[in-house]
Amino acid sequence: MSQYDEGHTVAGWTGFGIATVGVMGIGFGICAGNALGVWGGLAVVVISLLVTWVLHLAGWGKPPGRRPVGDWAMRAKDRTAREGHPGCLGCWLAGRGRPAELPARVTAETGKGEPVTGSAG
Repeated sequence: MSQYDEGHTVAGWTGFGIATVGVMGIGFGICAGNALGVWGGLAVVVISLLVTWVLHLAGWGKPPGRRPVGDWAMRAKDRTAREGHPGCLGCWLAGRGRPAELPARVTAETGKGEPVTGSAG
């Protein structure tokens, strides 16, 4: 097994399998001169991205970087997925792992922002 444990997850292999079917559809569409086959294959590839992302967010993927060797099993579920992984684009796009910040209200007197704590009065 790889030293870095890249892609050895349910999310990774499921996405790979679906994308392979989509690429085969694209290839068939190109060889047959069928635009519907090409567009259908592209749609399946997009679906594979979405399925992989959803599985990653459900904990069947892995965070970026190395995992402990004990977590290398393909069916090892990631229990930290709900909080989001630092540096993970998929978690960032889902709104996970971002600090919850309140918007700042700029006052006319100081020109500086102050945290919004309640309704304006």
